[in-house]
Amino acid sequence: MTRQASARVTVATPGQGFTDITEAVADFVAQSGIRSGLVSVFCRHTSASLTIQENADPDVRVDLMTALDGFAPRHGQYVHGMEGPDGLRKQVRYIHSAEGPDDMPGHIRTMLTDTNIVVPLLEGRLALGTWQGIYLIEHRERSHNREIILAAFGS
Repeated sequence: MTRQASARVTVATPGQGFTDITEAVADFVAQSGIRSGLVSVFCRHTSASLTIQENADPDVRVDLMTALDGFAPRHGQYVHGMEGPDGLRKQVRYIHSAEGPDDMPGHIRTMLTDTNIVVPLLEGRLALGTWQGIYLIEHRERSHNREIILAAFGS
């Protein structure tokens, strides 16, 4: 018989960076009683996102934030590789700034990552690889309370 369960989880982020939510998702799965199926993890925000990434070496997450800084610079920073014909570096300028200078880069970073991930469930547990963790990525500079919707389906 197919079963389903859902929950809302609030995650307090310390500011820009990765917050490991693997344990919160695993606890939800255990409480759901679903042994085989899928769990969906959905972020209800446009300047925060989700990813499955390496959980052993924190340098990986630092390097990933550095890469995101290159794709979507904060505060209209000067960016390597954005030189004009005169050889001078160009400053990225964003039009949208109503919520602060870090908001538009957050939207771009969310577009490049995910707001929803799905993980298989095997024997009542997340079927993650040895070095995988589920992370909420805060793209804004200050701390936020982010709402995550969890939904499990299966038997």
